[in-house]
Amino acid sequence: MTSNPISKYRPFPPIALPDRQWPGRTLTQAPTWCSVDLRDGNQALAVPMNVSQKLELFDTLVKCGFKEIEVGFPSASNTEFQFNRSLIEEGRIPDDVTIQVLVQAREDLIEKTVQSVAGAKRVIIHLYNSTSPAQRRVVFGLEKSEIVNVAVRGAQWIKDRLPRLAGTNVRLQYSPESFSATEVEFAKEISEAVMDVWQPTPERRMILNLPDTVEVAGPNVYADQIEWIARNLRNRDSIIISLHTHNDRGTGVAATELGLLAGAERVEGTLFGNGERTGNLDIVTVALNLYAHGIDPKLDFSDLNSLIEIYERCTGMTVPARHPYAGELVFTAFSGSHQDAIKKGLAEWARGGRARADGEPAVWDVPYLTINPRDVGREYREVIRVNSQSGKGGVAYLLESEFGIELPKDMQREFGPIANDAVDALGREVSGAELRAMFWKEYVERETPGRYQLEHFHADGSRGKFRCRATVTRDGERLDLTGEGNGPIAAFVHALAGAGAPKFEVANYKEHALSSGAEASAIAYIQIKVADGTTRWGVGVDTNIELASIKAVLSALNRAV
Repeated sequence: MTSNPISKYRPFPPIALPDRQWPGRTLTQAPTWCSVDLRDGNQALAVPMNVSQKLELFDTLVKCGFKEIEVGFPSASNTEFQFNRSLIEEGRIPDDVTIQVLVQAREDLIEKTVQSVAGAKRVIIHLYNSTSPAQRRVVFGLEKSEIVNVAVRGAQWIKDRLPRLAGTNVRLQYSPESFSATEVEFAKEISEAVMDVWQPTPERRMILNLPDTVEVAGPNVYADQIEWIARNLRNRDSIIISLHTHNDRGTGVAATELGLLAGAERVEGTLFGNGERTGNLDIVTVALNLYAHGIDPKLDFSDLNSLIEIYERCTGMTVPARHPYAGELVFTAFSGSHQDAIKKGLAEWARGGRARADGEPAVWDVPYLTINPRDVGREYREVIRVNSQSGKGGVAYLLESEFGIELPKDMQREFGPIANDAVDALGREVSGAELRAMFWKEYVERETPGRYQLEHFHADGSRGKFRCRATVTRDGERLDLTGEGNGPIAAFVHALAGAGAPKFEVANYKEHALSSGAEASAIAYIQIKVADGTTRWGVGVDTNIELASIKAVLSALNRAV
């Protein structure tokens, strides 16, 4: 990198729009969506999709709810042309779906494009030519007027061929490609020149696509460009302003959202942002951003896992682990404090959510989770994972969500650091099964083997008077015990004291079913306090809840001595 970048690079000049309106606006509805996965996304693949992959992805896009799908550049190759013909001739296009085809402003390409859509019910013909100063100078060597002539000729060639598409609902779209780097005054001039040829009306509007072909400025500048065009373009009511952003600066989503605030009504993009260089706009992210604000996005991503699987299989691309909404880790918390907040928020939601004074249904308000993972087909068990940075809340959540082990609050404070030390020694994330094994070793297996082991236990009594008989081994020595108390646990504690065990008292007790059915197990948690005030928890598991409790006493005692 140069130490003086201003000697080599220049900031993009701002747009003169001192009374800009978009910063004060709020999005209230979804735009019209157009998927360009099969064209713009496909051309960016090292190995473009074959026909069967394109057909599968097309059907998937339809299932998601896309009503406009750019299916290809039919003049580019016979494969592209035949794909269009297959869609039309095999009747694969639903009546409410419009296919879009892209073409440069060349007569031979336009001719083949028109041939490719013959017989379709609904079609958008998308004409483009590049307009930025660098493109005019470096690529074409043409002046502004000559660039305008290219667009006008292309528009006329398309118009001349429209009678051959009688019976097809044809809509026309124009893109001044590289709009983001084009002077807004010239973008307006060339767009209006195309409008003069196509003569759009409020009843038959033309689409004006204003692409952020290369992000050369911040998303606020793009929004200014869109608002400037929207406010200055002639016959605005006859135009649908469309956005097509890329992600060179990492702000494609922001540019689209601000462009919608600035007056655009339509958005082109791809699933998960597939596209050249750093990619196209990710439609999934923008749609779910709207959804998170209570706006129906008019697209269905309720089975995001399946959509990812189809996308990756068809394109050969992968969805990064941190990708918004779709990544493997986006509903995951490793931080202990985050895990605890999520656990509490999910518990509140399970109880019915935070009450609202207006009596309306509760709204989603769980810390760190902008939407309910289940709305996109994810499970709560994916939310919290455990590594050395995790706290007691994450450990407790994973044990409960995957194995039904409901640790008492105070026990969470004891086991959390124990688990963290074990995980830290491993130096990696641990699975739920590994965490359960740590818990079992620390607590359940403390009774067998251990210093004290239970051989037999029986108690009887009523009305707070119980007597027990038990057999335990202490360091291999058999002890036959008897004891009395106000319950089986108290009687067993009395029996242990009579056999010379360290004196202790039961400080906390909790039990619950661990599984259901004829072979159901119970789990008991017991906290004891020894003479010096130290406390220890113990755990017992058995099909008999009474025996589970007795085993928990010995587990705690073995951990204390």
